[in-house]
Formats: sequence, C-alpha cells, structure tokens
Amino acid sequence: MKIAFFSESGNNTKYPRTFSNSRTEVAWCLALDAPMCSINDLPNEKFDLGIVIIPKLKPNVDLNHIRKVCDKVAVMQEGPHWYFQDYTIDKQFHYYNTLMSADWVYCHNESDVNYYKGLGCKDVRVMQSLMIPEGLVSRSEWGNGTIIGGNFVSWYGGFDSYMVAREIGNPIVAPSMGRKQELESQIEDIQYLPYMSWRDWINNLSQYNIGIHLMRTHAAGTFAMNCGFHGIPCIGYYGLDTQQIIHPHTTVEVGNLSKAKDIALKLKNDEEFYQMCSEVALFNFENEYTEENWKLNWEARNK
Repeated sequence: MKIAFFSESGNNTKYPRTFSNSRTEVAWCLALDAPMCSINDLPNEKFDLGIVIIPKLKPNVDLNHIRKVCDKVAVMQEGPHWYFQDYTIDKQFHYYNTLMSADWVYCHNESDVNYYKGLGCKDVRVMQSLMIPEGLVSRSEWGNGTIIGGNFVSWYGGFDSYMVAREIGNPIVAPSMGRKQELESQIEDIQYLPYMSWRDWINNLSQYNIGIHLMRTHAAGTFAMNCGFHGIPCIGYYGLDTQQIIHPHTTVEVGNLSKAKDIALKLKNDEEFYQMCSEVALFNFENEYTEENWKLNWEARNK
C-alpha cells in the first residue's frame, strides 16, 4: 500500500531516519516509508491512502481536495479527542463534517474509540504511538532526579505532577513547552530545561530516575513512551495507552494524587519495587512499541 501523510507543515518529501525532531507523526512516516505532504500544495503522484492531520488552528480541511491524489482518505487524531470544542461554532461543525467525510479515523488510545464512534464515525482504528530511536542509546546509569512531564496549565497537569514529585524529595526538573507560564521560572525547586530538539530531549531524559506526568489530557502519550525506552518508571493516569501498557504498576485513576504519592515514595524507598518497575517498563516498550511490533500492529488493524 502506498501511503502519504498530509499536514500544514508537509513539504511532499520523506524524512531521514536521523531527523532531529522525530516526533510521533514523523515516526509514523518513517515506519510506513511515507512522505509528509502539504494539505494545500498537493504532490504530483497518487497514493492508495492519505492520512490527514487536521491543523489545530485552521481546521477547515476539504478532504475532497486530498482525494484528488488518494483513493482512500483517513483523519488522524491530533491532541485529545475533545480539543475541537474550543473552536468557534462554525469551525466545530466543519471539523465534525470533516470527520464524517473520512473513510476512517485513526485515534491514539483505546479509550478514544467509543468517543469517535459515538460522534458517528463509521470506522475508527487505533494507531499506536511510536518512537524510532535511530542512533540513540537507552540509559546505562542511574540518576536521582525526578522529571515532570509538563508545565503548570490544565492541559499538562504540571501542578499535580509537581506536588507528587516534591514527595520524593529529589531534584525536580521540568521541560519548557509552548504553554509554559511566565511566572513558572520563579518556582525555586524546579529546574527548567531549555527548548530542545526531540533527539536532544531523548538523550537528556536518560539521566532522570523517576518520571511523573499526571496529565488529564489524553493524546499520543509520548512522555510515558519515552520513559519506557530508558526503563524509567513513570507515574501517570489511566486512559492513556502508553502509560497503562508500559507502566502498569505506576498507573493510577485520574485525580488520585494520594495513590500517586504512595507509589512515588515506594519507588524512592523500595529498591526491589523500583527495579521491577524499571524492568517491566523496558520490557513492555521493547515488546509493544518498537518499530517492528508497531508494523505488526498496523498490519493487523489495516487488513
């Protein structure tokens, strides 16, 4: 099957396997040997399947335009399934109509399937998250820092992650992301990382001991997956496939900070429990989220 992805940033070419910013959508392109094409400037070739990533800020995508070069057109979930409800009313309905006109929809998590089916999508399939660590090496040394997965906004749940991280008592580190608030830099016991490429992020992540990402927003779940690559136990919420599958012993119900704190202290104080969680995370990553296993999953869901 000849496949292409379509996005607002596409330029009708394929990414190199050592691309510095190989986020999830880039990893999908690499695994399927597919170009990332432009939604507006269509390529001069035909495809069996076009997978459209609807721009968050400009959701007015005409799939009939994509059908000019694709026999089938699917829509890829971008962000949590509810994010379009913050659009103006006209854009909400346009987004909905775009979903209804797709041959099928790819979503991130099993928990997303019933939502899209409930909207009326005729065919919904889970496309697992993926990372392709070409040229990257998983960690070989143990650090003592705790890294939280996002900033202090409701989207990332950074405050909740911070409260659990403080329970551990080790140095706390956080990434700098687009939603970072200006005053976050005044929090004295958090070291903020500078903005960096995806490859630099994966290399930097290897030095931390525990990951915490109590994010209520369920999307691709890359933080939990990246931790799994390094065998770093990650505390997170149910509903996110990467978290549940890779880190089954450190996953809690949404909002259960008491349980999250108990697990954090156990990871700190119980060396045997920590080692078990680390080994399970690494094993599950290697058995569920390698490129080879991702392709098997893709083939099973797209017969």
